[in-house]
Amino acid sequence: MAKKKITIESTGKTAAYAAVGRRKRAVAKVRFYIGAGENTINGKPAVQACQTVLQKKKTMLPLTLAGLTDQYHYSAKVVGGGVNGQIDAVMHAVARSIGKMSEALNTTMSQNGLLTRDPREKERKKYYRVRARKMPQFAKR
Repeated sequence: MAKKKITIESTGKTAAYAAVGRRKRAVAKVRFYIGAGENTINGKPAVQACQTVLQKKKTMLPLTLAGLTDQYHYSAKVVGGGVNGQIDAVMHAVARSIGKMSEALNTTMSQNGLLTRDPREKERKKYYRVRARKMPQFAKR
């Protein structure tokens, strides 16, 4: 199967790889470009979009594990969820797109647990409950 290049009409850039990553309610669509450049999340630089040092490390983790920090850059569009869920969704999508490059990089990403989607979701609220499982207070007298 031949790899299809994705062309973005507005900028004329050609994306080498694209992937979707998810975490909780957040969904990240990532386009991976060849060449050194600035990583962006929702139009902002990735460093500016992250609030903590741990979040900055998470966005760069797949690139540093693969050793591709100077050779590729990405542009991510994230919708839904909170800040941490969005950062994890970006990390998942970047790892997936790196895994598409070669089988060796795919095994590196899976060995470090970056290709596994975290299935934990918030449980829905049930009727006659305060939250998903908490019951209202009971008064005996």
